[in-house]
Amino acid sequence: MSEAEIAYMPATEMAAAIRAKRVSPVEIVATLLARIERLEPSINAFVHLDPGGAIAAAERAEQAVMRGDPLGPLHGVPITIKDLFWTRDMPTQYGSETMRGFRPSIDTPSVTRARNAGAVSLGKTTVSEFGWTGVSRSPLTGITHNPWRHGLNAGASSAGAGAAAAAGFGPLHQGSDGAGSIRMPSHFCGVFGLKPTYGRVPYHPVGAGDYTSHLGPMTRTVADAALLLDVMSGPSPLDHTTLDVPAGSFGEELEAGVRGRRVAFSPDLGFARVDPAVADSVARAARVFADDLGAEVETVTPPWASDGPELARLFWPAHLSRHVVRLREWETRMDPGLVACARDGARTTMIEYQLARERKYAYVAAIHAWFEDYDLLLTPAASVAAFDAALLMPADWPQHAWDWLSWAEFLYPFNMCGNPAASVPCGFTPDGLPVGLQIVGRRFDDAGVLAASAAFERARPWANAKPSL
Repeated sequence: MSEAEIAYMPATEMAAAIRAKRVSPVEIVATLLARIERLEPSINAFVHLDPGGAIAAAERAEQAVMRGDPLGPLHGVPITIKDLFWTRDMPTQYGSETMRGFRPSIDTPSVTRARNAGAVSLGKTTVSEFGWTGVSRSPLTGITHNPWRHGLNAGASSAGAGAAAAAGFGPLHQGSDGAGSIRMPSHFCGVFGLKPTYGRVPYHPVGAGDYTSHLGPMTRTVADAALLLDVMSGPSPLDHTTLDVPAGSFGEELEAGVRGRRVAFSPDLGFARVDPAVADSVARAARVFADDLGAEVETVTPPWASDGPELARLFWPAHLSRHVVRLREWETRMDPGLVACARDGARTTMIEYQLARERKYAYVAAIHAWFEDYDLLLTPAASVAAFDAALLMPADWPQHAWDWLSWAEFLYPFNMCGNPAASVPCGFTPDGLPVGLQIVGRRFDDAGVLAASAAFERARPWANAKPSL
C-alpha cells in the first residue's frame, strides 16, 4: 500500500486488512514512522516518539496474525497517547519542565486496555503545560503547529493528538478534556473528537478539577471513535469515579440517525461572541439536521447558560492554584499564563470555593433538567478558527493574562455536568481553516451523540479533506 493509503486509512478498515493479511502491522508502522520523520519537524505533534518499541510491537502483532492467534479489536493498529496519561515504558511529562523525565510505574487504564486490544503505541503527543490552556504550545515542547497552516493554533490541551490525526500519523489518538481539550483541537484541526460521559472511561490519576476531566477518542471518522471508546470504557479500581456499567458496543448503534429526535440549536448560548465565519458554518450544519436528517430542530437560548462564565472563571484558576507550589523553583521556566492563572486562583478562599460549588451543582441540575425536553444540543465547538499559536487569544479579541476561556464558552459547561459532547467537522472558513460543530447529548447517551455525528458524517463527509502538508 502507498503511504497516503496507510496514513489516512480508518482503524476499522486497517484492523480488517490486518486480519485478512492484506497488509502487515510492520508495514503500517514503518510507513507511519517514515512519514512522521519527514513531517514532524514542521508539526511537532510528539513529545516522545518510540520507533523501537513500535516496530517491536508491530513485529509481535504480525507474528500473532501468522500463527492464527486470537486477535483483539485493535490488533496491529497504531495509536498515540497524550502526554498527560501515565505510561510505564515512556516518560509522562505533562508539557512541563517541572516534570521532565518523569516515568510512572504503571499505565493509565485506557493505555493498558488499548494495548491489550492489540494497539501499537507510536509515542506520546504534546500538551499545553499541565493541560491548562487551549493553545498548542508549552515550555517543554514549544509550538505544535496546525497541519492546515503552519504557525496557527492546533488547539489544546490535546494538541499533538489533534495535529497527529489531521496529519495522517495513524488513525487512533487518545485525548482528554477538562474544559474542551478534546473538542478544541478537533475543531481547529478538522477531525472528530468525543468527550464521553464523565466516568465512561477511567482516568488515573484522578484529576483535581472536581470531576471535570474526561478521557476520550480523537479520530478522523466516527466509527473509529466508537471502536476506541468500546475498548477504553468500563470501570476500573484505579478510578473510583468510573461508571459501574459494562463497556457497550457503540459501533453497532451508528446507523440509528436522528430522525424525529428533538434537537436544540444555540448559535451563541445567548451571550458568547462568535466570529462570523464560524457562525455561518455552524448554522449551515444545524440546517442539515432539519433539512436532510429529519430531526426536529429548534433555535434556543438555554436558560442555564448565562450562569456558566462566572463559575468557569472561578473554578478554572482555583483548580490550577495547586501549581503555585512550583513557582519558587520553576516560575521562570513555566508558561506565564499558567503562572498568572494559578496566582489568581490562590486568592480564592475556601468559603468562596464552597459557595461557588453550591451554585455549580444547581447549574448542573438545571442543565440535566433542561435536557429532559431535548435529545441533543448543537452549538459551535469554539468561537474562532485557528489563530496565531504564539497568542493566548486571537489578536482582535480582548486580551487577558490567562482568560482563554473567552473563545471557548461553549465547551466547559459540559465538563461541569459530565454530558457527552463531540466536535464534528462541519466546514471551512473562507481562509480554508476547519470549523467544528459541537453535538451534546444527555448524560449516558454517548451512543446518541455518536449516532448523530455519524448521521452528519454521512450527509456531509469530511474524512477526505486533508491538509496540504
